[in-house]
Amino acid sequence: MQQKLKALMGTEAAAFVRFLYGAPVAIALLAALLARPGEHLPTPTLQFLALAALGGACQIVATNLLIMAFGYRNFAVGTAYSKTEAPQAAVMAYFLLNEGLSLPGWMGILVALAGVMVLSLASSRLTVADLLRDSVQPAALCGIGAGFLFGLTGICFRAASLDLHTGDVLTRAIFTLSVTNTLQILMAGGMLAWRRPEELMKAFTTWRVSSRVGFLSVCGSACWFTAFTLAPVAPVRALGQVELLFTLAFSRFYLGERPKRSDILGALLIVLGVVAVVLAR
Repeated sequence: MQQKLKALMGTEAAAFVRFLYGAPVAIALLAALLARPGEHLPTPTLQFLALAALGGACQIVATNLLIMAFGYRNFAVGTAYSKTEAPQAAVMAYFLLNEGLSLPGWMGILVALAGVMVLSLASSRLTVADLLRDSVQPAALCGIGAGFLFGLTGICFRAASLDLHTGDVLTRAIFTLSVTNTLQILMAGGMLAWRRPEELMKAFTTWRVSSRVGFLSVCGSACWFTAFTLAPVAPVRALGQVELLFTLAFSRFYLGERPKRSDILGALLIVLGVVAVVLAR
């Protein structure tokens, strides 16, 4: 759906509709949670608002960095390096949130990262030598920067959710999501209104497709935010690599594409890494 939107309105506006149409869904979900007996709206602090705004801004910039990597001829290198998000998040979580990992946890993250790299390299016909040689190219730097900011995004969202002292896990997670998406509308919408007002208008005129993108996006975000509220950032991000397994399964059983040996190897490494992370918990 987003691919269709990119052709209609450009990349930044296609990303903006995720917040524009996702925020009302998040707020409606929050209202449903608050309708339960004994539930109360969490009281946000200035620290909570600052963390939500910082996380939202990091997510927007990270997405733009990834898009910038696509603009270079060797964009596949940037995409591969952006997959280093999980180990970068683990290091940042250790220093910023004092969330340490056991040795099996670290090994699991690195094994899962190896699986992601195998899939990334195979799909783009890159070699390890290509990846290392191009590590200082603009696309690679954009990819590393995107991975860093995506990792920092998760840390900000977890810290913001933990700063709330009322409500159960779901209420705190969805409240954090609602506030963050609202702030992102103001930030990303303000930038679009200033730089590309014509694309901002297209975000409203394409509401039939855009609203579906926002709905699906906020459902995924609700799961991420709940996971960040429940568990440390590093294992959550590592477990999130199973996204690629769903992609492989979709291509095999829905599109009828036959997986290559490298796809199977990468998938097995991701599974082994995720199992190690889960057992380490």
